[in-house]
Amino acid sequence: MKILAIDDQKLVLIPLESRLQALGYQVLTETNALKAVEMYDMFQPDLVIVDMNMPTVSGMDIVQHIRTIRKDDTPVMILSGNTDDNLITKGFDLGVNDYMKKPLSLNEVCARVKRLIGVPENTADIATETVMIQQRCVGVVIPCYNEAERLLSKEFTDFVDRNSGYHLCFVNDGSKDNTLDVLHKLQKGREDFVTVYDCEKNGGKAEAVRLGMLHMAERADLDYIGFLDADLSTDLADFDELVSTIENSDFKIVSGSRISRMGANITKESARKVISMTINLIIRTILSMNFKDTQCGAKIFHKDVIHLAFDKKFITKWLFDVEIFMRMRIHFGLDNARAMMCEQPLKRWIHADGSKLSMKDSIKIIGQLGQIAWYYNRKKKVSTEAINTDFEIA
Repeated sequence: MKILAIDDQKLVLIPLESRLQALGYQVLTETNALKAVEMYDMFQPDLVIVDMNMPTVSGMDIVQHIRTIRKDDTPVMILSGNTDDNLITKGFDLGVNDYMKKPLSLNEVCARVKRLIGVPENTADIATETVMIQQRCVGVVIPCYNEAERLLSKEFTDFVDRNSGYHLCFVNDGSKDNTLDVLHKLQKGREDFVTVYDCEKNGGKAEAVRLGMLHMAERADLDYIGFLDADLSTDLADFDELVSTIENSDFKIVSGSRISRMGANITKESARKVISMTINLIIRTILSMNFKDTQCGAKIFHKDVIHLAFDKKFITKWLFDVEIFMRMRIHFGLDNARAMMCEQPLKRWIHADGSKLSMKDSIKIIGQLGQIAWYYNRKKKVSTEAINTDFEIA
């Protein structure tokens, strides 16, 4: 039995293809809808699974090709995040056999496939662990410097195994230990979901995150890209909730916050907490925004602001988060920037042993904040003067 699966996001197709092949189906996948139409004519599948929202050629166009042009009655299953009632009705009017709304589990997809076209003779019993097919695809950058001893590899691999639509990019920031070897072992067998980006020289967390974010922005199949600390002081489940927030809103940036609240497991050393509160007060003053925790190492970005936030090198070593917010403020204006960014409290954050930020470093941060205020306010002034000059000329 042959199945043709079409979706412009490869991260959706990979687990679907793997599970259906394990059941004994012959599966072809395609991310380019135009090519998929040609494949349909040559492959002559017993079932077509297609996404609705694709560039150039939509899922509805493919259904029309099958039913109207080819006049075939091949079963068609829609797998889409589009929940528009009129579109769904039109699909069934054209002869769609099933319509499934993302997110949903692979187990459900397989059950519906069996109902439509039956079970292959050589089908096998396979594990039915729940794996979700998501509506969106997400890239996560994890900067790593000398993490060989404390990298929680199993937590990362378990997460990508259970959650389709995620691609992890580990950036080795010129580590002097065996971090690179550890990362390559973590990646082995999961190359479609895990990338290792190697920086030969240590450039610091800010530059590692910047290079990783720009590298992931080159992938066409990602909707959102974020970053996360390698020590997983922010839980991966918490990060997934940040993604859900940006996916279901108009925010361009959603930032985690380590604000203590009822039911949350937030721990810090007392001295670090006092210093953090002082620094955060200064940051709020500089930004003119009420962010209570700009420095949390968990943030997710809409793909269309990645280059604005990360194209240019940061001027400070640790405060690149503040620089990102300043860049948004200068580009969009204060009111618009406030509306585009959201701070979301985490349910869990634990200060991990082995942190490379010392108390002495924390004091240096205050000087770097002054540097940021001077540099970006000067840029804002230059930008404003240029706009006024253009207006006068006009």
